[in-house]
Amino acid sequence: MNNHVVLYKKLSAPLMQRLQAHTEVTLIDDPKSAAGLACLRDALHKADGLLGASLKLDAALLDLAPRLKVVSSVSVGVDNYDIDYLTKRGILLSNTPDVLTQTTADTGFALIMATARRVVELANLVRSGQWTQNIGPAHFGSDVHGKKLGIIGMGRIGEALAQRGHFGFGMPILYHSHSPKPAVEARFNAEYRSLEDLLKEADFVCLTLPLTAETEGLIGAEQIALMRPETIFINIARGKVVDEQALIDALSNQRIRAAGLDVFGHEPLDKGSALLQLDNVVATPHMGSATFETREAMARCAVDNLLSALNGERPANLVNPDAWSVKR
Repeated sequence: MNNHVVLYKKLSAPLMQRLQAHTEVTLIDDPKSAAGLACLRDALHKADGLLGASLKLDAALLDLAPRLKVVSSVSVGVDNYDIDYLTKRGILLSNTPDVLTQTTADTGFALIMATARRVVELANLVRSGQWTQNIGPAHFGSDVHGKKLGIIGMGRIGEALAQRGHFGFGMPILYHSHSPKPAVEARFNAEYRSLEDLLKEADFVCLTLPLTAETEGLIGAEQIALMRPETIFINIARGKVVDEQALIDALSNQRIRAAGLDVFGHEPLDKGSALLQLDNVVATPHMGSATFETREAMARCAVDNLLSALNGERPANLVNPDAWSVKR
Protein backbone atom coordinates (compact mmCIF):
# COMPACT_ATOMS: atom_id res chain seq x y z
CA MET A 1 0.00 0.00 0.00
CA ASN A 2 2.45 2.64 -1.25
CA ASN A 3 0.06 5.01 -3.00
CA HIS A 4 -1.40 7.90 -1.03
CA VAL A 5 -4.73 9.46 -2.01
CA VAL A 6 -5.96 12.84 -0.89
CA LEU A 7 -9.74 12.75 -0.86
CA TYR A 8 -11.62 16.06 -0.84
CA LYS A 9 -15.11 14.62 -1.12
CA LYS A 10 -16.83 12.29 1.33
CA LEU A 11 -17.61 8.82 0.04
CA SER A 12 -20.11 6.20 1.13
CA ALA A 13 -18.81 3.63 3.61
CA PRO A 14 -18.41 0.84 1.00
CA LEU A 15 -16.45 3.07 -1.37
CA MET A 16 -14.31 4.45 1.44
CA GLN A 17 -13.50 0.91 2.58
CA ARG A 18 -12.57 -0.06 -0.95
CA LEU A 19 -10.27 2.92 -1.34
CA GLN A 20 -8.63 2.29 2.03
CA ALA A 21 -8.07 -1.36 1.14
CA HIS A 22 -5.81 -0.33 -1.73
CA THR A 23 -4.32 3.04 -0.71
CA GLU A 24 -3.55 5.28 2.21
CA VAL A 25 -6.22 7.97 2.39
CA THR A 26 -6.25 11.50 3.76
CA LEU A 27 -9.75 12.99 3.87
CA ILE A 28 -10.06 16.77 3.70
CA ASP A 29 -13.29 18.08 5.19
CA ASP A 30 -14.70 21.23 3.61
CA PRO A 31 -11.77 21.98 1.25
CA LYS A 32 -13.30 25.34 0.29
CA SER A 33 -12.93 26.72 3.81
CA ALA A 34 -9.69 28.40 4.84
CA ALA A 35 -8.90 25.61 7.29
CA GLY A 36 -9.77 22.87 4.79
CA LEU A 37 -7.68 24.46 2.05
CA ALA A 38 -4.74 24.73 4.42
CA CYS A 39 -5.05 21.01 5.23
CA LEU A 40 -5.22 20.22 1.52
CA ARG A 41 -2.08 22.20 0.82
CA ASP A 42 -0.27 20.42 3.63
CA ALA A 43 -1.32 17.00 2.32
CA LEU A 44 -0.45 17.51 -1.34
CA HIS A 45 3.26 16.78 -0.95
CA LYS A 46 2.50 13.08 -0.38
CA ALA A 47 -0.38 12.71 -2.85
CA ASP A 48 -0.14 10.15 -5.63
CA GLY A 49 -3.81 10.63 -6.41
CA LEU A 50 -6.54 13.21 -5.84
CA LEU A 51 -10.26 12.46 -5.80
CA GLY A 52 -13.04 15.00 -5.42
CA ALA A 53 -15.19 17.60 -7.14
CA SER A 54 -16.21 21.26 -7.24
CA LEU A 55 -12.80 22.62 -6.30
CA LYS A 56 -10.59 24.58 -8.66
CA LEU A 57 -7.18 22.93 -8.87
CA ASP A 58 -4.80 25.34 -10.54
CA ALA A 59 -1.09 25.05 -11.29
CA ALA A 60 -0.06 26.96 -8.15
CA LEU A 61 -1.87 24.41 -6.00
CA LEU A 62 -0.78 21.33 -7.92
CA ASP A 63 2.86 22.43 -7.91
CA LEU A 64 2.72 21.36 -4.24
CA ALA A 65 2.12 17.75 -5.36
CA PRO A 66 5.36 16.48 -6.95
CA ARG A 67 4.29 12.80 -6.77
CA LEU A 68 0.86 13.28 -8.32
CA LYS A 69 -0.12 10.68 -10.94
CA VAL A 70 -3.87 11.11 -11.31
CA VAL A 71 -6.73 13.49 -10.57
CA SER A 72 -10.07 11.68 -10.50
CA SER A 73 -12.95 14.13 -10.71
CA VAL A 74 -16.43 13.16 -9.52
CA SER A 75 -18.00 15.14 -12.35
CA VAL A 76 -18.44 15.32 -16.09
CA GLY A 77 -17.35 18.93 -16.48
CA VAL A 78 -13.61 19.54 -16.20
CA ASP A 79 -13.51 23.33 -16.28
CA ASN A 80 -11.99 23.37 -12.77
CA TYR A 81 -8.76 21.88 -14.10
CA ASP A 82 -5.81 23.24 -16.08
CA ILE A 83 -5.70 20.38 -18.56
CA ASP A 84 -2.62 21.66 -20.41
CA TYR A 85 -0.70 21.82 -17.14
CA LEU A 86 -1.76 18.32 -16.12
CA THR A 87 -0.85 16.91 -19.52
CA LYS A 88 2.60 18.50 -19.54
CA ARG A 89 3.29 16.88 -16.19
CA GLY A 90 1.90 13.53 -17.32
CA ILE A 91 -0.86 13.69 -14.69
CA LEU A 92 -3.93 11.76 -15.79
CA LEU A 93 -7.31 13.48 -15.45
CA SER A 94 -10.45 11.35 -15.39
CA ASN A 95 -14.13 12.21 -15.09
CA THR A 96 -17.48 10.43 -14.75
CA PRO A 97 -19.50 10.67 -17.98
CA ASP A 98 -22.47 8.45 -18.84
CA VAL A 99 -23.61 7.71 -15.27
CA LEU A 100 -25.29 11.11 -14.86
CA THR A 101 -26.64 11.53 -18.39
CA GLN A 102 -30.19 10.37 -17.77
CA THR A 103 -30.55 12.07 -14.40
CA THR A 104 -29.34 15.42 -15.73
CA ALA A 105 -31.69 15.15 -18.70
CA ASP A 106 -34.51 14.50 -16.21
CA THR A 107 -33.57 17.75 -14.49
CA GLY A 108 -33.58 19.60 -17.79
CA PHE A 109 -37.04 18.37 -18.61
CA ALA A 110 -38.25 19.17 -15.11
CA LEU A 111 -37.16 22.76 -15.72
CA ILE A 112 -38.93 22.79 -19.07
CA MET A 113 -42.16 21.67 -17.41
CA ALA A 114 -41.79 23.93 -14.38
CA THR A 115 -41.15 27.08 -16.41
CA ALA A 116 -43.76 26.41 -19.10
CA ARG A 117 -46.52 25.61 -16.60
CA ARG A 118 -45.31 28.16 -14.00
CA VAL A 119 -45.24 25.42 -11.38
CA VAL A 120 -43.14 27.19 -8.74
CA GLU A 121 -44.92 30.52 -9.10
CA LEU A 122 -48.39 28.99 -8.86
CA ALA A 123 -47.43 26.60 -6.06
CA ASN A 124 -46.26 29.62 -4.07
CA LEU A 125 -49.59 31.31 -4.82
CA VAL A 126 -51.39 28.40 -3.18
CA ARG A 127 -48.94 28.19 -0.28
CA SER A 128 -49.35 31.89 0.51
CA GLY A 129 -53.14 31.64 0.62
CA GLN A 130 -53.68 33.78 -2.49
CA TRP A 131 -55.60 31.12 -4.44
CA THR A 132 -59.12 32.37 -3.86
CA GLN A 133 -60.74 31.64 -7.23
CA ASN A 134 -60.16 29.71 -10.44
CA ILE A 135 -57.03 30.97 -12.14
CA GLY A 136 -57.46 33.07 -15.26
CA PRO A 137 -55.28 34.17 -18.18
CA ALA A 138 -52.95 36.14 -15.92
CA HIS A 139 -51.70 32.84 -14.54
CA PHE A 140 -51.90 30.63 -17.62
CA GLY A 141 -48.81 28.75 -18.71
CA SER A 142 -47.65 27.37 -22.04
CA ASP A 143 -48.03 23.93 -23.59
CA VAL A 144 -44.93 21.77 -23.88
CA HIS A 145 -46.18 18.99 -26.16
CA GLY A 146 -45.69 19.73 -29.83
CA LYS A 147 -43.45 22.75 -29.26
CA LYS A 148 -40.03 23.07 -30.90
CA LEU A 149 -37.21 21.96 -28.60
CA GLY A 150 -33.90 23.62 -29.49
CA ILE A 151 -30.82 21.96 -28.00
CA ILE A 152 -27.44 23.68 -28.07
CA GLY A 153 -24.76 21.02 -27.59
CA MET A 154 -25.81 17.58 -28.83
CA GLY A 155 -23.70 15.35 -26.61
CA ARG A 156 -24.92 12.57 -24.32
CA ILE A 157 -27.17 14.83 -22.26
CA GLY A 158 -28.47 16.64 -25.33
CA GLU A 159 -29.43 13.30 -26.89
CA ALA A 160 -31.17 12.19 -23.70
CA LEU A 161 -33.12 15.45 -23.63
CA ALA A 162 -34.06 15.01 -27.29
CA GLN A 163 -35.29 11.51 -26.54
CA ARG A 164 -37.65 12.81 -23.86
CA GLY A 165 -38.96 15.62 -26.04
CA HIS A 166 -39.36 13.62 -29.23
CA PHE A 167 -40.82 10.38 -27.92
CA GLY A 168 -42.56 11.68 -24.82
CA PHE A 169 -43.98 15.00 -25.94
CA GLY A 170 -44.00 14.91 -29.73
CA MET A 171 -41.64 17.89 -29.91
CA PRO A 172 -39.84 18.71 -33.17
CA ILE A 173 -36.11 18.69 -32.33
CA LEU A 174 -33.75 21.41 -33.53
CA TYR A 175 -30.12 21.29 -32.52
CA HIS A 176 -26.84 23.14 -32.86
CA SER A 177 -23.52 21.40 -32.35
CA HIS A 178 -19.95 21.74 -33.59
CA SER A 179 -20.92 19.38 -36.42
CA PRO A 180 -24.09 17.71 -37.75
CA LYS A 181 -24.98 14.34 -36.22
CA PRO A 182 -26.72 12.09 -38.76
CA ALA A 183 -27.50 9.37 -36.18
CA VAL A 184 -29.29 11.90 -33.98
CA GLU A 185 -31.21 13.24 -36.96
CA ALA A 186 -32.32 9.75 -37.92
CA ARG A 187 -33.34 8.70 -34.42
CA PHE A 188 -35.26 11.82 -33.41
CA ASN A 189 -36.10 13.31 -36.81
CA ALA A 190 -33.92 16.19 -35.60
CA GLU A 191 -32.86 19.11 -37.77
CA TYR A 192 -29.49 20.87 -37.58
CA ARG A 193 -29.57 24.65 -37.35
CA SER A 194 -27.03 27.43 -37.12
CA LEU A 195 -26.98 28.98 -33.66
CA GLU A 196 -28.77 32.06 -34.94
CA ASP A 197 -31.53 30.13 -36.68
CA LEU A 198 -32.10 27.87 -33.68
CA LEU A 199 -32.49 30.87 -31.39
CA LYS A 200 -35.03 32.38 -33.76
CA GLU A 201 -37.10 29.21 -34.23
CA ALA A 202 -37.11 27.22 -30.99
CA ASP A 203 -39.86 27.52 -28.40
CA PHE A 204 -37.48 26.10 -25.78
CA VAL A 205 -33.75 26.86 -25.99
CA CYS A 206 -31.78 24.39 -23.87
CA LEU A 207 -28.04 24.54 -23.19
CA THR A 208 -26.30 21.20 -22.66
CA LEU A 209 -22.76 21.98 -23.80
CA PRO A 210 -19.52 22.10 -21.74
CA LEU A 211 -17.77 25.27 -20.62
CA THR A 212 -14.68 25.89 -22.73
CA ALA A 213 -12.80 28.93 -23.97
CA GLU A 214 -15.02 28.79 -27.08
CA THR A 215 -18.35 28.46 -25.26
CA GLU A 216 -17.80 30.96 -22.42
CA GLY A 217 -20.18 33.86 -23.01
CA LEU A 218 -21.69 32.12 -26.05
CA ILE A 219 -25.18 33.41 -25.20
CA GLY A 220 -25.10 37.17 -24.74
CA ALA A 221 -27.38 40.12 -25.40
CA GLU A 222 -27.07 39.74 -29.17
CA GLN A 223 -28.07 36.07 -29.07
CA ILE A 224 -30.90 36.59 -26.58
CA ALA A 225 -32.31 39.34 -28.81
CA LEU A 226 -32.86 36.71 -31.52
CA MET A 227 -35.28 34.78 -29.31
CA ARG A 228 -39.01 35.45 -29.50
CA PRO A 229 -41.13 36.79 -26.60
CA GLU A 230 -42.62 33.28 -26.22
CA THR A 231 -39.21 31.58 -25.88
CA ILE A 232 -38.31 29.76 -22.69
CA PHE A 233 -34.60 29.43 -21.91
CA ILE A 234 -33.16 26.44 -20.03
CA ASN A 235 -29.56 26.10 -18.80
CA ILE A 236 -28.27 22.79 -17.40
CA ALA A 237 -24.77 23.33 -18.82
CA ARG A 238 -22.58 25.90 -17.06
CA GLY A 239 -23.51 29.38 -15.88
CA LYS A 240 -20.60 31.13 -17.61
CA VAL A 241 -21.85 30.05 -21.03
CA VAL A 242 -24.43 32.82 -20.58
CA ASP A 243 -24.10 36.57 -19.98
CA GLU A 244 -26.19 36.55 -16.81
CA GLN A 245 -26.91 40.29 -16.80
CA ALA A 246 -28.13 40.17 -20.39
CA LEU A 247 -30.45 37.32 -19.44
CA ILE A 248 -31.75 39.26 -16.42
CA ASP A 249 -32.45 42.28 -18.62
CA ALA A 250 -34.40 40.17 -21.12
CA LEU A 251 -36.45 38.43 -18.42
CA SER A 252 -37.15 41.67 -16.56
CA ASN A 253 -38.47 43.31 -19.70
CA GLN A 254 -40.43 40.23 -20.93
CA ARG A 255 -38.31 39.99 -24.07
CA ILE A 256 -38.39 36.24 -23.43
CA ARG A 257 -41.06 34.41 -21.47
CA ALA A 258 -39.12 32.57 -18.76
CA ALA A 259 -35.93 30.79 -17.76
CA GLY A 260 -35.18 27.56 -15.91
CA LEU A 261 -31.65 27.68 -14.51
CA ASP A 262 -29.71 24.99 -12.67
CA VAL A 263 -26.32 26.69 -13.11
CA PHE A 264 -25.05 30.21 -12.57
CA GLY A 265 -22.00 32.36 -13.18
CA HIS A 266 -21.19 32.31 -9.50
CA GLU A 267 -22.30 29.46 -7.26
CA PRO A 268 -23.94 29.38 -4.80
CA LEU A 269 -26.13 32.11 -6.27
CA ASP A 270 -25.88 35.35 -4.35
CA LYS A 271 -28.93 36.06 -2.18
CA GLY A 272 -29.18 39.50 -3.73
CA SER A 273 -29.24 38.26 -7.33
CA ALA A 274 -31.91 39.91 -9.46
CA LEU A 275 -32.80 36.45 -10.76
CA LEU A 276 -34.40 35.68 -7.41
CA GLN A 277 -36.74 38.64 -7.73
CA LEU A 278 -38.27 37.45 -11.00
CA ASP A 279 -41.41 35.32 -11.04
CA ASN A 280 -40.55 34.03 -14.50
CA VAL A 281 -37.35 32.33 -13.28
CA VAL A 282 -37.12 28.84 -11.82
CA ALA A 283 -33.73 28.59 -10.11
CA THR A 284 -32.39 25.31 -8.74
CA PRO A 285 -29.10 24.67 -6.87
CA HIS A 286 -26.98 22.90 -9.53
CA MET A 287 -28.89 19.72 -8.80
CA GLY A 288 -28.64 18.11 -12.24
CA SER A 289 -27.09 14.87 -11.00
CA ALA A 290 -28.29 15.13 -7.40
CA THR A 291 -30.01 11.83 -6.76
CA PHE A 292 -28.83 9.16 -4.33
CA GLU A 293 -28.38 6.63 -7.11
CA THR A 294 -26.51 8.85 -9.53
CA ARG A 295 -24.16 10.47 -7.03
CA GLU A 296 -23.15 7.04 -5.74
CA ALA A 297 -22.60 5.81 -9.30
CA MET A 298 -20.45 8.87 -10.05
CA ALA A 299 -18.33 8.30 -6.94
CA ARG A 300 -17.96 4.61 -7.78
CA CYS A 301 -16.83 5.51 -11.30
CA ALA A 302 -14.30 8.00 -9.90
CA VAL A 303 -12.85 5.39 -7.53
CA ASP A 304 -12.58 2.93 -10.44
CA ASN A 305 -10.75 5.55 -12.51
CA LEU A 306 -8.39 6.40 -9.67
CA LEU A 307 -7.45 2.84 -8.79
CA SER A 308 -6.90 1.93 -12.44
CA ALA A 309 -4.48 4.82 -12.87
CA LEU A 310 -2.59 4.05 -9.65
CA ASN A 311 -2.28 0.42 -10.81
CA GLY A 312 -0.59 1.61 -13.99
CA GLU A 313 -3.66 1.04 -16.15
CA ARG A 314 -5.32 3.53 -18.45
CA PRO A 315 -8.56 4.77 -16.81
CA ALA A 316 -11.77 4.11 -18.71
CA ASN A 317 -12.68 7.82 -18.63
CA LEU A 318 -9.40 9.56 -19.44
CA VAL A 319 -9.88 13.25 -20.29
CA ASN A 320 -6.30 14.02 -21.41
CA PRO A 321 -5.02 11.01 -23.39
CA ASP A 322 -1.82 12.86 -24.30
CA ALA A 323 -0.81 12.65 -20.66
CA TRP A 324 -0.74 8.86 -20.97
CA SER A 325 2.13 9.01 -23.45
CA VAL A 326 3.97 11.57 -21.28
CA LYS A 327 3.45 9.39 -18.24
CA ARG A 328 4.75 6.28 -20.00
